[in-house]
Amino acid sequence: MAMPLLIAVIWALVNLDRLAEQSEQLVATGVEAAEKNRLLQEHLGSLERVARQYQVLGTARSLELLYEDLGRIDDHLQTMAPLTEKANTTALAASIGAAARRIVNTLEQADLSAEDEAARAIAEFALLRERTAQLTSTLTLYVDTELRSLQESTRRAQRISAWQVAALVPGTLIIVVFFIVLVARPIRQLDGAINQLGQSGFSRPIEVKGPTDLVRLGKQLEWLRMRLLELAQEKNKFLRHMSHELKTPLANIREGTELLLDGTVGELDTPQREVTDILRVNGLKLQQLIENLLSFSAWQTKTEVLTLTDFPIRALVISVAKAQRLTLKAAHIQLKLEVEDIIVNADREKIRTVLDNLLSNAIKFTPRGGFITIRAYSTPSSFVLEFGDTGPGIPDEESPRIFEAFFQGRREQGGQVAGTGIGLSVVLECIQAHEGSVELVDSDEFSGAHFRVNIPQKERVTQPKMAANA
Repeated sequence: MAMPLLIAVIWALVNLDRLAEQSEQLVATGVEAAEKNRLLQEHLGSLERVARQYQVLGTARSLELLYEDLGRIDDHLQTMAPLTEKANTTALAASIGAAARRIVNTLEQADLSAEDEAARAIAEFALLRERTAQLTSTLTLYVDTELRSLQESTRRAQRISAWQVAALVPGTLIIVVFFIVLVARPIRQLDGAINQLGQSGFSRPIEVKGPTDLVRLGKQLEWLRMRLLELAQEKNKFLRHMSHELKTPLANIREGTELLLDGTVGELDTPQREVTDILRVNGLKLQQLIENLLSFSAWQTKTEVLTLTDFPIRALVISVAKAQRLTLKAAHIQLKLEVEDIIVNADREKIRTVLDNLLSNAIKFTPRGGFITIRAYSTPSSFVLEFGDTGPGIPDEESPRIFEAFFQGRREQGGQVAGTGIGLSVVLECIQAHEGSVELVDSDEFSGAHFRVNIPQKERVTQPKMAANA
C-alpha cells in the first residue's frame, strides 16, 4: 500500500510543480501583455500628435519627429513579436505597423496646402486605434483562454487525485490533509492575492506559504504589488506636479481674460466680448479639471482633510449654477432648481466640487434644448442632493464602473474641453469623506441620469422650500 501511495504523492507533486510553473508563466505573460499594449498606445498617440502638428506646420523637424515615432512603433512591434505569435495575431500587429507607415508616407508626399489628402491620412488614425484596440482585446482573450486552460488542468488534476485517494482508502486521510495543507491553502492565498491586485489593492503585503514553487510565485506577486504601488505613487506625484505647473499659466490667462471683460485695456465690442466670454468659460473648465486632478491625487495619498462649517446650501447651489450660466445658455439647456433653504454642516469647498462636477457631467450629456434639475432637501438625519437630466442616460453595463477613476463611457460628450474621467471619482471621494453616499438612481422621473447624494447631519435646520429656475 505504501508504494501506490508514494506513486500518487509523486504524481501530485509533479503536477503541482507543472501547474505552478504554468501559473508563473501566465502571470508574467499577462503583465507583459498589459505593459506592451500600454506602450503601443502611447507610441501611437505620440505619432498622431506629431502628425497633426506636421499637418499644420509642415516643417522638416515635424517630419523628422514623425519618422522617429514610426521607428519606435516598428521597434516596439518587433519586441511584441513573440507575444503576438503565441496569440496568433502576427498579421494584425504587422497591419498596425504598415498602417502607421502608410500614414507617414502619405503625409510626407501630400501637398499640405491642399488639406483633403492630409486630412484623409489623419483620419486613418481612427482605423489604427481600432486595430490597436482589437490587438489588445485579442491578447487579453489569449491570456484568458490560457487561464481557463490552466484552470481546467488544475480541475483535471484534482479529479485524478480524488480518484487515487478514493482507491487508496488507508491513505485517504493522509492524502486529504496533504492536499489541504500544501495545495488548497496556497492556491486560495494566490487567488486572494490576484483578486487583491485586480482591485487595485496594493496596501496589504502578499505572503504565500506552501510548496517552494508556490512560495516563489507568491514572492513574484509581492514584487508585482510593490511595483504597481510604486507606479501608483509616481502617477499621483506626476498628477500633483503637472496640476500645480498648469495652474500658474492658467491663472495668468484667466486674469488677462477678466481684465479684458472689465474693460481695463479698452471697451470691447460685442463679437470681441463673445470671444472673451468663451475664453473665460473654457478657462474655468480647465481650472475645474486641474482641481479635480489635485483633489484625486490628494485623496489617493490620504492628505486631504475636511473643514466643516455651517452654510446655506441654496446659496451655494445658485453660485455654482451662475458659474455655468454661459455654458447652459450656449447649449440652450434649462436648469431647474428645487432647493430647500436649509443650513447644512459640511466642507463647503468639497460640496462645491460635488455640485460643480455633477452639474458639469449633466451638461456634457444633456442635448440642446434639454432640462437639468437640481434638488436639495433635508431628512431627519441628513441632507440630500439630487441631479437629474434629460440626456441619454448611463448604459446598464457601464453603471457599475462610473465612479472608477479615469473611466469614460462610450457615449459622446459635449463641450469643447474633454473630461479626464475622474469627476465622478472625486465626487465619490468627497462624499465618502463626509461618511455619506452617492448612487445612480433607477427611476422613471428623468429620461437621463439621476444621481442622489446623501450626507449625514447631526442637526436639522430647515426653512420653507423655495424653487427657482436658472
